[in-house]
Amino acid sequence: MKNLWTLLSVVIIIFLIIGLWFINGLNYVVKLDEAVRSSWAQVENQLQRRNDLIPNLVNTVKGYAVHEKDLFTKITELRSQWGKASTEKEKIATANEMSGIISRLLVVSENYPDLKANQNFINLQAQLEGTENRIAVERMRYNRMVESFNSYKRTVFGGLFCSIRGLNAPHEYFSASKDAKNVPVVSF
Repeated sequence: MKNLWTLLSVVIIIFLIIGLWFINGLNYVVKLDEAVRSSWAQVENQLQRRNDLIPNLVNTVKGYAVHEKDLFTKITELRSQWGKASTEKEKIATANEMSGIISRLLVVSENYPDLKANQNFINLQAQLEGTENRIAVERMRYNRMVESFNSYKRTVFGGLFCSIRGLNAPHEYFSASKDAKNVPVVSF
């Protein structure tokens, strides 16, 4: 009888350990998914900050660079596209395009000495540069979270837990656009 109780205790302990491991695995995949979502929210937060700063920067530069209408039109279009984008993929593509256009805008500003001396422009430029740095940091953090989730999903038990939780699709990395390698060209 004592052996039966010992065997039964061992079996119950084994089932408890397996059950706790299983529950922990299911919870871990949710935590990873939420970490990715949280990181993406921070990227969007910084992109929105940039989006809010751009009209001020554009209006300041417009006063000096009246003939750069195409650049300003493109910036306005991209701001609108980013606001309308509904998926992470669309927002990533629009944000990458916006980074390129902002680089062009800052190059344009180099051709206007009075503008470069304007305190409003200097402040806006510093805020925009700081925002671009924040975006880069948040993109890096987001990509780390995506890497953690996607790596875990590809493990034997991680794939099982993701499948059970319905988190089958891998998250997309935030990568630079192909145009980011090109130096912005501004001609007059």
